Amino acid sequence: MSVLVYTESDKGQLKKISFEVASYAKAVADLMNTTVTAVAINAQNVESLGNYGVSKVLNITNDAIKNFNVNTHASILEQAVKQENATVVILSSSADSRYLAPVLAVKLEAGYVSNVVEKPSNISPFTVKRTAFTNKAFSQTEINNGHKIIGVSNNSYGLVENTTTAQVEAFSPNIEDSGITVTSVDKASNQVSIADAEVVVSGGRGLKGPENWGLIEDLAEVLGAATACSKPVSDLGWRPHSEHVGQTGKPVASNLYIAIGISGAIQHLAGINASKVKVVINTDPEAPFFKAADYGIVGDAFEIVPKLTEKLKEFKAQNA
Repeated sequence: MSVLVYTESDKGQLKKISFEVASYAKAVADLMNTTVTAVAINAQNVESLGNYGVSKVLNITNDAIKNFNVNTHASILEQAVKQENATVVILSSSADSRYLAPVLAVKLEAGYVSNVVEKPSNISPFTVKRTAFTNKAFSQTEINNGHKIIGVSNNSYGLVENTTTAQVEAFSPNIEDSGITVTSVDKASNQVSIADAEVVVSGGRGLKGPENWGLIEDLAEVLGAATACSKPVSDLGWRPHSEHVGQTGKPVASNLYIAIGISGAIQHLAGINASKVKVVINTDPEAPFFKAADYGIVGDAFEIVPKLTEKLKEFKAQNA
């Protein structure tokens, strides 16, 4: 019996969230006095998962699984669960995993808890802490099903090194027709993806037009951050929809979220509330975002952001 981890990769490279869920799974496995097994699909350097406590990697190499397909991936994990006799499955809170977990839960008749932020406080009964009410509160949730699926909130647990030698084992699950055909995949052009980013710099209509987006990109480059935007900005076509964050876009759980020229509609705030530190720059002192922010600057972004970017460049140069 082991704790099973679903890892994610992009262009063959394991994502940061894969190492975070592996770290979380190791903590769960220690509580259960067992080991961690990871499932990796068309990924490279999978033995690196051993740095975060993974003892075994079920390594799948199959060109037929080039793109994410919820039915195919759920079937793969179901077969892995049965082979490893796993009772706990750990996933991230990425868009793919949020889609995948409920489908897998039906197959396994499992209890699924999303937005988990801490390792279990108890194994019997299995109890986890999760965010609730769009990250405004926490709840302690018990899972009484035989199989348990945990969706770890991104950037909540962090990377915890726990060096183990990972045994890499070829895994060839039965791949059946899923009934779903992937016709195309549009990739975001960000150098840093929103899902993996520890820092996100986001812009709204206060930037007045797409020609001014260099302010966002320059600050993001200095901070090693991902760029994002509010819904009106993506609706206007200033930025791609892949950068839209909020309740109706991508959820953000970064360590630092900087909102520039964003008033703070309730749908936007609901999607970024999980971020640990929120900073807003806006000319309107009555903007709703100021009530949710940890730090706020009332002023013109076209004056403040270039100065902030320049000061950060100077600071980095002095501390290089």
